[in-house]
Amino acid sequence: MRKFFYNIRKYFKYAIYSAKAELKSEVADSYLNWLWWVIEPICFMLIYYFVFGVIFPNNEKYFASFVFIGLSAWEFFNRMINGSVKLIINNRDLVTKVYIPKYILLLSKSFTYLFKLGISLLIAFALMLYQGVPFTWHFLLFIPILIILYLLSFGIGLLLMHFGVSFNDLANLTEIGLRMVFYVSGVFYNITSRLGNRHVGPIKIGGFLLKANPVAFCMDSLRRVMLYAKLPDFKFLLIWLVISILLCAWGVHVIHKNENSYAKVI
Repeated sequence: MRKFFYNIRKYFKYAIYSAKAELKSEVADSYLNWLWWVIEPICFMLIYYFVFGVIFPNNEKYFASFVFIGLSAWEFFNRMINGSVKLIINNRDLVTKVYIPKYILLLSKSFTYLFKLGISLLIAFALMLYQGVPFTWHFLLFIPILIILYLLSFGIGLLLMHFGVSFNDLANLTEIGLRMVFYVSGVFYNITSRLGNRHVGPIKIGGFLLKANPVAFCMDSLRRVMLYAKLPDFKFLLIWLVISILLCAWGVHVIHKNENSYAKVI
């Protein structure tokens, strides 16, 4: 891990520069330019709010903010995972011609996704103010929750980035897996109130989905601290923090071990 932190310091400026360049290229040919980063999450929120708040009425308090916070967390995770699978292959020219630690590619990508997450959170804050959500000290706990979500996404992304070099079907399998995770993560519904009393044998479905699915757990924790002035489950926050750090360590180890073989494979 010492080598990892050394490389992070050494290539940090490159990662920032690369992220800025990618963000600029995304809107270079657009008339609305950077406004798309605001319009896109708002449009998604409006669609889900209309479907699950109007067509299928939902009694969840502060439902628009509830949906938007869930979407913001999900979109970050989804982008990190989807963007990592073919990251080395998509940067073939860079990988084969210049030495750069491969996890720097994912670090740079993560900066673009963090930037978009930041915009989404600013919109969420404005929406919360509009809906009259009270801001308490619990709100500050969203920071460690997002750190856990980032570490989890980064760790999984590192492993997918490695295996994506050799397994061409991994991108399709990942897309299917993400679609399944999306529907069981409670993006547009409250898992506890909808599934809290349902059982499969001795297993309580709501509790299982919240604790076994880290994305659902992070969403629920964010909503608890941001909307309802409640404390998250610190025990499971610690558990998922440890798991996320272990995933990152495993991913870095795998990348270091196979770093010299990627250019030959692609």
